[in-house]
Amino acid sequence: MAVRVLVAKPGLDGHDRGAKIVARTLRDAGFEVIYTGIRQRIEDIASIAVQEDVAVVGLSILSGAHLALTARTVEALRAADAADIAVVVGGTIPHADVPKLLSAGAAAVFPTGTPLDNLVREIRALTGTADVEPKEPVTEEPCASE
Repeated sequence: MAVRVLVAKPGLDGHDRGAKIVARTLRDAGFEVIYTGIRQRIEDIASIAVQEDVAVVGLSILSGAHLALTARTVEALRAADAADIAVVVGGTIPHADVPKLLSAGAAAVFPTGTPLDNLVREIRALTGTADVEPKEPVTEEPCASE
C-alpha cells in the first residue's frame, strides 16, 4: 500500500499552484496524495490527517504566517493523539526561519526554489520508503490554470 501524504493550504492564502505541483510530483513518485484545497482551518487539517491515516502532512504557505500555522498544526496533531504524523512545510519561507520551524516540530522545511527531487527524497526518508517505485511521469500541464 502506498504511503499517504496530505497536502494542505492553511489560513487565508489563496494561491495553490505550488501545492498542486507538489501533490502531482508526490503522486508521480508513488505516494497516495490527498489535497485539501485552499483556506483550510488547522483543526480540519488535523482531522483529515487522522481520518485519512496519512504519514505526512505537507503545509504549503505563502502568506508569511508559516511560523504560527506550522506550530498550530503540530499542536493540533498532538492533541488528536497523532504526533506520529510528520509535518513538513514549504512555500515562501525565509532561510532564517528554517531552524524556528524545525524547533516548532516541522520534520522538514522546503523554502521556495527547493528542487522537487529533494522534496521527494526527504519525504521518502521520513517515511522509510526509499524503495518506492515511481509511477510513470505525467506529461501534461501539472495543474489547472488559476
